[in-house]
Amino acid sequence: MSERLQPGDKAPAFTLPDADGKQVSLADHLGRKVIVYFYPAALTPGCTKQACDFTDNLEAFAGAGYDVIGISPDKPEKLGKFRETEDLKVTLLSDPEKETLTAYGAFGEKKLYGKTVTGVIRSTVIVDEQGNVEHALYNVKATGHVAKLLRDLEVGA
Repeated sequence: MSERLQPGDKAPAFTLPDADGKQVSLADHLGRKVIVYFYPAALTPGCTKQACDFTDNLEAFAGAGYDVIGISPDKPEKLGKFRETEDLKVTLLSDPEKETLTAYGAFGEKKLYGKTVTGVIRSTVIVDEQGNVEHALYNVKATGHVAKLLRDLEVGA
């Protein structure tokens, strides 16, 4: 089981390929706040809803100084299809080795329909301008999560 991050922790560095195979690093975003969200699989109903919610609110987040990055174990090709199919504007990164997912505490044991399974734990970590964890939210719901973030971060308020 991977360790969950706590506010004040240094956010684990990562460099992962995006939907076009271009390398994106957390370090590229120093000086801006970053919402890093982890989801199980592209092109599934819950993950699509969440990615569309982030896309629909991307301007509000950007206006408040936040970049948004979604990370899943999907290969870049699938992320490209996801982006095209759903007209997504968020940056989607591929972590098939699950190293970043694990470093952020977003991969491990979870309950699914009453059974304990190992997989991606739907999570959101908010990283401040210096690269430290501001908030770490685990086992979030796909539906309504973005609206809750907007309220909690007072974005667009």
